[in-house]
Amino acid sequence: MSKIIRTEPNAILAKAVEYHGFVFLQGCVARDLEKDVRGQTEEVLAQIDELLETHGTDKTRLLQAQIWLKNIGDRQVMNEVWSAWLPRDGAPARACVQAEMADPRYLVEIMVTACK
Repeated sequence: MSKIIRTEPNAILAKAVEYHGFVFLQGCVARDLEKDVRGQTEEVLAQIDELLETHGTDKTRLLQAQIWLKNIGDRQVMNEVWSAWLPRDGAPARACVQAEMADPRYLVEIMVTACK
């Protein structure tokens, strides 16, 4: 049986779960909620980089992304940051939708799956 590795699990979730060479990240949100959507997106992507590195992989190995925006009108700005962050020809399968966020100050939440 393959080992399941959970990063910082608590009663509700783990920051990441690794299984069979796949790394599934939690939905990442900004810590500084005073930032605009550009700043929050940059912060979230930096968190994703850190979590992927913890599991021995990186954004060049992304398979899938799910993105939630408080306001779908922010999609263009978020996409500018997202596109600049992605490796050339390395875009994952992706969904991006507007959603009611758990905290109204969250402007973007991103969840990715990568392989090692």
